[in-house]
Amino acid sequence: MNIDTIRQETRGLSDGKIFLNNAGSSLMPSIVVDSMIDYLELEEQLGGYEVAAKNAEVLEEFYDETARLINAKPSHIAFATSATEAYAKALSSIVFKEGDVIITTADDYISNQITFISLQKKLKVNIIRTKNLPDNELDIEDLENLIKKHNPKLIAVTHIPTNSGLIQNVEAVGKLCRQYDILYLVDACQSVGQLPVDVKKIGCDFLSATGRKFMRGPRGTGFLYVSDKILEQDYAPLLLDMRGADWTEFNDYELFKTAKRFESWEMSYASLMGFTHALQYANNIGLHAIEHYNKGLSERLRENLKNNGFNVWDWGKNLSSIVTFSDPDGDLGRIQNILKENNIFFSVTQKNSALIDFTRKNINGIVRLSPHYFNTVDEIDTVSDVLKKAL
Repeated sequence: MNIDTIRQETRGLSDGKIFLNNAGSSLMPSIVVDSMIDYLELEEQLGGYEVAAKNAEVLEEFYDETARLINAKPSHIAFATSATEAYAKALSSIVFKEGDVIITTADDYISNQITFISLQKKLKVNIIRTKNLPDNELDIEDLENLIKKHNPKLIAVTHIPTNSGLIQNVEAVGKLCRQYDILYLVDACQSVGQLPVDVKKIGCDFLSATGRKFMRGPRGTGFLYVSDKILEQDYAPLLLDMRGADWTEFNDYELFKTAKRFESWEMSYASLMGFTHALQYANNIGLHAIEHYNKGLSERLRENLKNNGFNVWDWGKNLSSIVTFSDPDGDLGRIQNILKENNIFFSVTQKNSALIDFTRKNINGIVRLSPHYFNTVDEIDTVSDVLKKAL
């Protein structure tokens, strides 16, 4: 992995910024942007239908590259306009009845939690959250006890919460789901692109992800993985269109065999093209190399922050390239100001986005830095020195 080449291929770094908001929306490689511009210029001249037909073979590479990324088959992959859309389509394919149980975690993403509550309000589905151990890891024993007691319809886990660096033990959850034959949905929005994600090891039925974060793709892109079991048992989104089924009788249709049944017919093919190049870019570097490099950056950043007197809020044994912290007084404004003054890109998470986790930690918000493989050790140390002055 040649960092100098990667940085040269990231035009967004040319103005001297230090970009550490990859968990929000990363910087695209030049090949991603250029491929989208070229595609749109063709659409300008020929129209969308003609250009899609001319590029049909290239556009199909999206399914191959995504399958390569997560160790699946191309037939398991559906394009989505976001991880949220992918997640919602997966949920909508499950026929929930009053009294059904969804087991999730205290650290699931805010939009997922709101979706569960919506299902609770509209369909009388029960939401149960499994416990965390004192070290913040998932309590797998408690989860199994909940499964035995409640016989859930679905277990849903966010692989890496957006509000901390914790990597949740999705493989252990998957083993229980297979053992008890329970549907399993994984939100991999923050993990895909920064570390290896293997759906065979996880054992999930659905996995949703976005393009804009650590994948370094364009906004308006994402994907959904669906397992053979889901396809064979004819799960499909509640609201299908002609991308998902063939109209065979006046009042009947026949589902298509692949995960494309979870797509909508209309999509931005320029965005699909760009996302395909982002997938190729990450696959060519290799996710194991990316994970190893990112781990070094994030560990160095956490250690520097702790040594400089900041409170670091990433609790757990296995941590990712998301670093969350605050100063001892909880004053986020002071940190934000000095980062902005020094052209350092970051994000802030308030309590309403992580209500359970931040209540447990007794904090109202955090600053989040999320380094990626185009960042350097020198940048990490520069940011650390800048923040030290804030105190």
